[in-house]
This record gives sequence, structure tokens and C-alpha cells, in this order.
Amino acid sequence: MKKTFREKTIFIFSKIAKEHRRLHYPCLLTLSLILGIYYVVRHFATNAKRYASVAFVVGFFMSSCSFSFAVFAERTSFVKAQEAYGVVVEDSDVSLAVESEVVPAGQILLEDEELAEEYDGEYDLEEDAQGVDTYTIDDILESHGMDPSQQEQEMEASEEEAFDASDWRLVLINKQHPIPEGYSFDFGTIKGNMKCDKRIIDDLLLMMKAAKDEGINLEICSPYRDLNRQEFLFNKKVKIYMGQGMSYMDAYKLASQSVTVPGASEHQIGLALDIFCDTYKYLDEGFGDTQAGIWLAEHCHEYGFTLRYPKSKEYITSIEYEPWHFRYVGKEAAFIMQEEDICLEEFWDKYL
Repeated sequence: MKKTFREKTIFIFSKIAKEHRRLHYPCLLTLSLILGIYYVVRHFATNAKRYASVAFVVGFFMSSCSFSFAVFAERTSFVKAQEAYGVVVEDSDVSLAVESEVVPAGQILLEDEELAEEYDGEYDLEEDAQGVDTYTIDDILESHGMDPSQQEQEMEASEEEAFDASDWRLVLINKQHPIPEGYSFDFGTIKGNMKCDKRIIDDLLLMMKAAKDEGINLEICSPYRDLNRQEFLFNKKVKIYMGQGMSYMDAYKLASQSVTVPGASEHQIGLALDIFCDTYKYLDEGFGDTQAGIWLAEHCHEYGFTLRYPKSKEYITSIEYEPWHFRYVGKEAAFIMQEEDICLEEFWDKYL
């Protein structure tokens, strides 16, 4: 009977070890190494088709994810087709710029008001850099029948309640959780053309009134945004970054750090507002150091709001620190998020 490679190898090294006792351990070590390599090679040889199939699937997945992204972006309305693959559309007014070395981390993130200057769509941006009017706290309170000089009524403490993932106040909207299909709400008017979910207006007015009582005049801009507005802000930012020499993918990635991708913005569900004050009308990190920014960060939870994108949570929210962006979550959840220093994503992981 013909011996196998394994049997021949064992026979040869056993014979050497018997004839030369000093070589017993070296022979054993060498034999183990040779047989180990033999079994590994034999395993891959007998499973070649299986590994080839896995390699093909992985290669196909990687290539399809990178090259089909533009088509996916168009179909989901994240970006227009001409912006996604303008290099292959002859009549496109967008083309990929010649790439230069760009370090995204060091790139200045453009604010929405910079984009608004170039907007030529249906919005009247002369009203406001954000596309909506701005009103003083007195205007807003008076429009709702509240006397700006009236003392704030004491808020009743609400009973503890179990949190429910279906609660409209706690709906999670981010890049991984887009707005649910068919999501709807009733609009409420803050003032003029400024609208939001009507269920948050009472608490919003109480918060603004409380701030005014302490000498802080808050102003609201960019509450509810429709899909068209969100698309414009996002697409314009991508264009500008590409004009600075970035590739489309790098521009998209950097833009999504400061403007939420369309279809995944809390502004579209009427629960998020951008807030500044009469002494600092810029949506940048500097607002967090103002008296208004500090007051909001410390007291917003008392009225059911939370600082949605806090500092040091960027790795969770995937959005840069925005001290002006506040989201309504209800008083019970807001108090917990404030006490435990957690963002909405962390709240969901822990309580829902």
C-alpha cells in the first residue's frame, strides 16, 4: 500500500531520531512544523472553491458600494444626479475638480448662511440667512397672547413614566435612522412663516420667557425645514467642497458633518430648532460660550429640550458640536439626558 506524505515524513524523522538520540527534539520540532504547513496547504487546496467564492463576494461588495453610491444618492434624493456623477453627464454644470491634497479635519466647515448667499431657488433669502424670518422674543410671546412682563408660572412636575420607542417625542432621526415613511405631524406657527410641531410650542415659549426674565433675549431661526430646503443646503455644501479640490466622496463626508443628509434631518419633523440671541447671531461654536448658550445648555432640559449635538459626542452623533441646535424630547427624557450627560442615541441604547 502506497504511503501518504504524512506517513513518509513521520517515518523519515522517526528513523533519524532513533539513530541519533541527540537529534530527537530537533526532529520532533521540524516534523511538527512540516506537518503544520502541510495541513494548512491541504486545507486551502481542498477548499479553494469556497474561498474563491468568498473573495468574489467581498470584492463585489466593495466595488459596488463605492461605484454605485452616486446612483443610490440620486434615488434617495440625497443629491441630484448631476452633482453625483456630473463627470459623465455632458450637460452637467458640476464636474469633479482636479484633486489636491486636502485634510478634512483641518477644513473649515461652512455655515448655512454662507450657502444661502448663492441660493437662487424658490426661497426668499432676503428675509433671513436661514430662509425664514426672525422675530424678537417679545414679538413671539405677544403673538401667542403672553405678556412679556408677566411672571412665569410655576411648572408642575410630571409623573414618572415608562419610556416607549413609539413616543413621538423620542423618535430617533440620524444618518442611520432616516425619517420613517409616512411620518406626519400637525404644524404650529411660532410667528409668521416659522413653523414646528405644534405640540412643542408651549414648552418652547416657556423656555424663551424664562430666559428673558434673566435678561437673555433668545431668537429662533430655521425651525421646520422641508425636504427641498434640506437638499439645497446639503448639495450646495458638497459643491463648494468639491470646488476646493476635494473628491465627491470626501466632500459628501465632510458636508454630512455639519448639514444632516436630506431625509435624516430633525428639522424635517418639526422637533428641532436653531437658537441664537440678540447679541450673537452666528451659528457657530462661539455661541456656546455666550450667556445665552450657557443658559440654554444648563436649563433647556427643564422645558423638555436637549442640546442635540454636544461636544465630545461627535463619535456617536456623527455631527460636529452645535451649541445652537436644540431638540424637543419631553421633560422626563431631557432631565435624564442632562443628569447622565448622554445624547439621544445613548438614551435609546439605555432606556428603549
